[in-house]
Amino acid sequence: MKPERLARRVIYESPWVNLYVDKVRFPNGMILEDHHLLDFPQAAAAAIVEDEVGSLLFVRVCRYTAGTDRWEVPAGGLEAGESEIEAARREILEETGYMSEGHESIYTFYPMGGLANKVFHVVRCRAGRKVRDFDTNEVSETCWFTREEIKQMIKDKAFSDGLTLTALLLWLQG
Repeated sequence: MKPERLARRVIYESPWVNLYVDKVRFPNGMILEDHHLLDFPQAAAAAIVEDEVGSLLFVRVCRYTAGTDRWEVPAGGLEAGESEIEAARREILEETGYMSEGHESIYTFYPMGGLANKVFHVVRCRAGRKVRDFDTNEVSETCWFTREEIKQMIKDKAFSDGLTLTALLLWLQG
């Protein structure tokens, strides 16, 4: 049994994020009059891109929302009709200039399950040839890090992006 939406009040809508206040009946019969929901129409995919020696490819991205300039794995939103594998392949090419192959979807999760319906996918793949420059509107540089460097960076709390950190912890586990 799933919760049932009984009513919805629109606070804000855009192609990227919506804010609703829903009246919801839960399976136990409880009714919540004002359940705030951040609705994200577009899921996102992160790519763990490995080279032949097991290093991972990262991009340096400036994030206005967090006020940071930080290393992240290549990632971005799924376009209409696109699978997480297709999105990961496209984002890798756009953000790094590398082709990629052997894609495998390894995890899907909701990072803010009590408040938002945002879906994150983690895709693992191998790096192919570098065929072009990266998109300098999104990325300031790219870099390969070894497993030991990544472990140290996690220990040093160098990663603040939840999608990147989750992808790396899954990668380290496997």
